[in-house]
Amino acid sequence: MRQLIFAFCIGLLPFAANAVEPDEMLTNPVLEQRAREISKDLRCVVCQNQDIDSSNAGVARDLRLLVRERLVAGDTDTQVIEYIRARYGDYVLLKPPLEPATYALWFAPIAFILIGIFVGGGVLMSRRKPEKIEDLSSEDENTVSEILRQNETRDAL
Repeated sequence: MRQLIFAFCIGLLPFAANAVEPDEMLTNPVLEQRAREISKDLRCVVCQNQDIDSSNAGVARDLRLLVRERLVAGDTDTQVIEYIRARYGDYVLLKPPLEPATYALWFAPIAFILIGIFVGGGVLMSRRKPEKIEDLSSEDENTVSEILRQNETRDAL
């Protein structure tokens, strides 16, 4: 049993590690740390909501190399992010700015939740209304009385 648990833990190690390859790392630890911080704020454009620091996609690798290249060239963190944003758009940012162009990214989830609440509430409220039962007409009452009399006579036999 211990061997199975050990094998399971060893199997999970690759998932816990970052995707940054050793050949991508900078020799300057300060620049490398800045690159890691910037990479955690940038979205991999082919992955689903994953930062480029933990993505194994080729595009993510290219973006990580581009971040490091810009840092070595002397850009500030803001300049690096703006450079990549200019090339890939606001989608590349994990936290896009609140601007008219990104209102859909910020407010669409809230709008969908509100629409769901109103539609769900409307459905539930419509089911709670009791159906109005109309009174029987005199013809229907006579028919029911006749059926009941026939059943009584049949039961009596």
